[in-house]
Amino acid sequence: MTQTGNGTPAYQRIQSGILELIRTGELKPGDVVESERELAKIHGVSLMTARHALTELEREGAVVRKRGTGTFVAPPKIHFNKLMSFTEQMASRGLPEYSKVLSARVIEREAEIAARLLLSPQQSLLKLERLRQGSGEPFALETCYLSAEKYSGLVNAPLQRASLFSILEKQYGLQIAYADEEIDAIAAEARTAQLLSVARGSPLLRIRQVIYSASGFREIYVLGLYRADRHVLNVRRFR
Repeated sequence: MTQTGNGTPAYQRIQSGILELIRTGELKPGDVVESERELAKIHGVSLMTARHALTELEREGAVVRKRGTGTFVAPPKIHFNKLMSFTEQMASRGLPEYSKVLSARVIEREAEIAARLLLSPQQSLLKLERLRQGSGEPFALETCYLSAEKYSGLVNAPLQRASLFSILEKQYGLQIAYADEEIDAIAAEARTAQLLSVARGSPLLRIRQVIYSASGFREIYVLGLYRADRHVLNVRRFR
């Protein structure tokens, strides 16, 4: 495989260049990526090397190759294969993210949600509702519930761009360990459809999480509604 002067394979250099253009927004979802021949000419490599670079980018989900049409920047997708915050997920894909805070307030008399956190029905909860966006597109509507007694300060936290996990770890000393999840599909209701820019009734991936601390306590309940065309659920099964 052709290598650059510093020992990095040329196909990786081509990959990095295209990913950087996607990260900075110079290439947006749906934009055309240079063909194998164009890339080979630009980078002074063989056609096989350029083809390998595009094949790897396609395997990673960064581009879509359509026979007879060309190569295009793929709509960004999030892969659920690790307990990560949305901020961390987007960073791992090299994509800019933003969260629009729709609600950050203390609520009362939410017995069902309090029960999921093993709290008394009378205990106040902090409700954080955010529209999660990546590359300028809405990805998900996430609502987090926490004990208001322990985390009321989050009402004024900079949650537009900061990771909730990071704030909890740094400011509250919370060590997040694992989550129990319920996953199913639902149809988008009117408000959710409008927020996520999908048609009413479109399929959404619903994930309900109870997130535990390293001490084994239930700390966060998350109700996430995710665009089905922007998320992939990876499952490894053993026999």
